[in-house]
Amino acid sequence: MILKNLSDSLNVVLIVIIIGLGLPSLALGQQSYFSDLKQIFEEGSVLKADFYHQTVDSYTQDTVSSSGRIWVGGQKYRVEADNKSVVVDGETSMVYDDDRNRVIISKYEPEDDDFAPSRILNGVDSTFTVQTQEKREGDIYILLSSDDPFAIYKEVEIFLSNSLVPQKIEAVDPADNVITTTFSGGEFMEPEEGMFILSYPESAEKVDMRN
Repeated sequence: MILKNLSDSLNVVLIVIIIGLGLPSLALGQQSYFSDLKQIFEEGSVLKADFYHQTVDSYTQDTVSSSGRIWVGGQKYRVEADNKSVVVDGETSMVYDDDRNRVIISKYEPEDDDFAPSRILNGVDSTFTVQTQEKREGDIYILLSSDDPFAIYKEVEIFLSNSLVPQKIEAVDPADNVITTTFSGGEFMEPEEGMFILSYPESAEKVDMRN
């Protein structure tokens, strides 16, 4: 799989979008932070943040990590990490590998995208249960869990600032691997021109897989 580390990172990062766009308002006898976050994304805001991503293998305890910057909004996203960049604008997927000076362009197919919001949203209402959403020392803590054997994660812990900006997301997959993404400098911002356009040198090899 192309840029698997980036794929693994986005699997977790886009849980934020699942919450913002996929889950309905939930009556838990307390304020629904899901509804508030949903409104932010529905109004077109983009989440921008630096991130540090780490996966710990439950069997070997081997650790794989990566870091970079993300921009996420609805069906569009952009990731820059480890000399590689990925941009999806809802219709086209573009991947630039700086080490190989190569761009791969393909038609965007949400159902084939392991970390596409739409792919996960298809069943998120029935597979995930909100166990907790509460304020803890001024920040917001949300716990999701799933008993579905085909769910991407069994459990997801989400830590948000008081203004709903993600600070950390920790997930446990069906093999009990622990995937943690921490954020710094996160903010919601208005989309800017060129935000979801991939930049690469004119000399780059172009591989167009749309034909």
